Amino acid sequence: MIADKRIVVTGGAGFLGSFLCGQLEAAGAGELFIPRRADYDLTEQDAVRQLYADANPDLVIHLAAEVGGIGANRSNPGRYFYANMAMGLHLIEEARRQRLEKFVQVGTVCAYPKFAPVPFREEDLWNGYPEETNAPYGVAKKSLLVMLQAYRQQYGLNGIYLLPVNLYGPRDNFDLETSHVIPALIRKFITARDENAPEVAAWGTGSASREFLYVEDAARAIVSATEMFNGDQPVNVGTSHEITIRELVELIAKLTRYEGNVVWDTTKPDGQPRRKLDTTKAAQLFDFEAGTALEEGLTKTIGWWENHQ
Repeated sequence: MIADKRIVVTGGAGFLGSFLCGQLEAAGAGELFIPRRADYDLTEQDAVRQLYADANPDLVIHLAAEVGGIGANRSNPGRYFYANMAMGLHLIEEARRQRLEKFVQVGTVCAYPKFAPVPFREEDLWNGYPEETNAPYGVAKKSLLVMLQAYRQQYGLNGIYLLPVNLYGPRDNFDLETSHVIPALIRKFITARDENAPEVAAWGTGSASREFLYVEDAARAIVSATEMFNGDQPVNVGTSHEITIRELVELIAKLTRYEGNVVWDTTKPDGQPRRKLDTTKAAQLFDFEAGTALEEGLTKTIGWWENHQ
């Protein structure tokens, strides 16, 4: 499905996209087309039609999203719903019109119900409402699964849907206003270490748990699914290992060599209580298992930020 194909990768210049494009090239992709926001506003139907006309793709891998951590989600619920819904809506509709060979939609773990049984299984995706702080983003992304399944049934569009857990790694977004937890903590601890600050503030109680997937592993999973998987069911992509935020904070403090205190701001939300995926289907359907342990991946990410900050 990849060799010599013309592939559009939305979000291809971003965090995950930059690693994915490298792996697609290594797998023999014929031509990669990475739409830039300045040239194609993917929330507009006319821009998406122009993208398909210019790129004439065989495959589309849709990574582009407007997303951030808990704070950014709380500040932008309307925008995050509209932008993510509109991008997917127009891209999938135009894929149908163009009789695209395959459409790969990368969803989000935020689509799962707030109190889904742990580990999260794909069958539980609809058994409740997502955690409130990121529900608009999660619901918008989950709606695209329904659209792909409906378009497969009515039009024969080969669309697949992947559910990656929280990603991290080099080239991540380290902006404290919009970043996710790992890059935010790395930046806070390194800044505090370098400035000899006596304490660092962390959000919530630290009791919530998360699962994290190293970005290069995520890219490899997408390549494998693009090559091998053609089913209509959503598939989790992760490590199936969770860690509490408190344990994560302690680990990053150790790896960044910060020796001050951590102060927990309990006025801030914890977010979803737990996140841990059942990754059985990814192993069965496209032979994916994560290969990077959390401490190894954090060490690489910290090293990258220290060299690029």
